[in-house]
Amino acid sequence: MILTVTINPLLEKRYIVDNFSVAKVNKSRNEYFYAGGKGINVSRQLNKLAVENHALLFAGGNNGKLLRKVLSDESINFSIVNTSNETRSASLLLDETCKNLTSVFGSNSVVSSKEVEEFKERLKKMIPNYSVIIFSGSSPCEIADEIFLYGINIANKYDKIVILDSYGKLLPDCFNKQPMIVHNNIDELEKSFNVKLRNDDQKISFLQKLEKKGIKMAFITNGCDPSFAMKFGFIYKIENPVIDELDSTGSGDAFVAGIAYGLEKSLVFEEFAITASALGSANALRWDACNVSFDELGRYKNEVKLESVGKKMKLIDDSPTT
Repeated sequence: MILTVTINPLLEKRYIVDNFSVAKVNKSRNEYFYAGGKGINVSRQLNKLAVENHALLFAGGNNGKLLRKVLSDESINFSIVNTSNETRSASLLLDETCKNLTSVFGSNSVVSSKEVEEFKERLKKMIPNYSVIIFSGSSPCEIADEIFLYGINIANKYDKIVILDSYGKLLPDCFNKQPMIVHNNIDELEKSFNVKLRNDDQKISFLQKLEKKGIKMAFITNGCDPSFAMKFGFIYKIENPVIDELDSTGSGDAFVAGIAYGLEKSLVFEEFAITASALGSANALRWDACNVSFDELGRYKNEVKLESVGKKMKLIDDSPTT
């Protein structure tokens, strides 16, 4: 069973409008609440793949109550550590006619040291009961930065598979804790580590440095452009399907769900890397994040191409000799 951890969840209010214009009053023809946050997205996609999972998150205030309802309505299993402050929110204006999405995000919620300690205690009790622990998204405030660091330590102590998909100033410290698997897009890595990853050699070199840190697998994605992966020091280039992208929001989370799905189903590396890429691509063809079906997944798996680059595996001839 998989545990997703989201410490900066988001309550979205989505407005569906026709022919949106900044120069006039726009009226929505439909509106609804939607649960956001990277770990929640992963849980949603795992549900679509029929993989049992549980989401642990912060939530508080009226937004937190609404978020609980949305999660329940979606049949996402969750546990919440309550906060005194409101859960962050966003307003999204979606014009399906013009294929345009306009977003306005509110400020991050601030959590207290007491709430952080409660979250850490919950992690300590829950982690031993799960096979894969996924730490996703950003930290809401500086005092909450220690949660991912603490969680990775606990998970490693119990020899659990850890997948990290985060960004920001806490990312280098998280990498130093040696999560088993990491995923990031190019922009996140360049900003978090102040590096340039503009060409294949730079990406390969960065992946090799991660392997030296003790990270077993790493994935670098860049939208529709080729992805790069590292497995125990071996480097792979992944060519994604050619698509007419609609909205890439959540594609990285769908990718992570594909990795977790592969691990939970005991797929070989090549197969779950292809699955992850196909999910990320299929997600970019939808307005709703991480709701890719098996049919959509199957449609794009055959279009993903994976090849080994960089360090090659040494083949041993163990055939009998006379």
